[in-house]
Amino acid sequence: MPESPQTPPPAARRAKPGLVILHTGDGKGKTTAALGLALRAVGHGFKVCMVQFIKGRWTCGEHKAAAELLEGRLEIHPMGDGFTWDTRDREADRARVREGWDLALEKAASGDYKMLILDELLYVLSYDYLPVDEVLRFLADKPADLHVVLTGRNPPPEVVEAADLVTEMVAVKHPYQAGIKAQKGIEF
Repeated sequence: MPESPQTPPPAARRAKPGLVILHTGDGKGKTTAALGLALRAVGHGFKVCMVQFIKGRWTCGEHKAAAELLEGRLEIHPMGDGFTWDTRDREADRARVREGWDLALEKAASGDYKMLILDELLYVLSYDYLPVDEVLRFLADKPADLHVVLTGRNPPPEVVEAADLVTEMVAVKHPYQAGIKAQKGIEF
């Protein structure tokens, strides 16, 4: 039985400097939680890179904050165009995913970052735009001190197994269900 966060840890713990963290589930807050980790990491002097696999190049609050407040310490690269399961051009979507994945691999290999956030990567895997085995190889071979955060829904069981920390956001209530549009500062 896994221990709860309130259970005191055993006396001896092994050190693992670079964790694999998953934020998943049907509830809102996966990217928001990843950005919270990014802010915490930057506060400790770490450099963070976020690659967004689905979000397009429209202006979001996190893009503005990274540019204005965290210049050079938090990079955000929106690589998508907002595509979803209802795509018009699956091959173009795959090409954009590959471009984002290649960028993520380049950033990880550079040694410049302490945290790499692969925002919406779990969606990409569930749409079969990127082979799960390729992601698992990266997670197994990543730089030892690099924290990697993955967000999205429906993670493959092998990715859950490879993770050190998995948090599931549960949808209880959302303003969209009441016909309320996305709000600046909340959803974007």
